Amino acid sequence: MSPDGIAESRASLWTSVLSLFASSGTLVCCALPALLVAIGAGAALSSLVSVFPKVVWLSEHKVGLFVFAGLAMAGSGWLQWRNRMAPCPTDPVLRHACLKTRKTSARLYVFSLLVYAVGGWFAFVQPWLAGTFDN
Repeated sequence: MSPDGIAESRASLWTSVLSLFASSGTLVCCALPALLVAIGAGAALSSLVSVFPKVVWLSEHKVGLFVFAGLAMAGSGWLQWRNRMAPCPTDPVLRHACLKTRKTSARLYVFSLLVYAVGGWFAFVQPWLAGTFDN
């Protein structure tokens, strides 16, 4: 750990941003198409796929996408936990910036967990429930 804790705070923030980016991929692959179909916007989904054809690729490789996002989020969570008590500078302005960065990082991480859970619901749980109750 660095003596002032700034390096750890920055690393924690950047891993939170990475986990948010990774978990948002789970929404694009799974939750967004399911939502569009559920509200009767199949034509909008068709337009989305024609403009962004890689959405289909993401949906076909959702297990790998969820594994990557889960690993990124686990790494971010570990850094969050490790740096929760890292020292901040004694200068009041720098200390405020350090604490604000730490708080922002934690909020981003919690939001990433929520996005990941929503994506996981639409990718795995909802199809399983639909298959279970259709029989």
